[in-house]
Amino acid sequence: MRFCWLLVILGCSGCSHMANDNWTGKDKAEHFIASGLLSAAGSEYSQHQHMSNSRSASFGLLFSLSLGAAKEAYDSRPSGSGWSWKDFSWDVAGAATGYTLWRLSQ
Repeated sequence: MRFCWLLVILGCSGCSHMANDNWTGKDKAEHFIASGLLSAAGSEYSQHQHMSNSRSASFGLLFSLSLGAAKEAYDSRPSGSGWSWKDFSWDVAGAATGYTLWRLSQ
């Protein structure tokens, strides 16, 4: 539910400009890999803080996605490259993959 609110807020935030980019490329691989690593690292860290598995997973996913959203918000400033829903989609896919790999390693 919180993620839905995040999408609504981001969708209505009035970013200064949008990126005109492709779905593939080095940039997208970097988004995917970084988000996956951040999701797994956040989940592992929270588990070491004695959180339950479900809370650790939520923390890792939200940690990764919040950093991805912050990066896109930074890009949407007037001198940036623009908000990219394609980049954010790769962030979501990477975070989900990182979470899945972290769960499989448990």
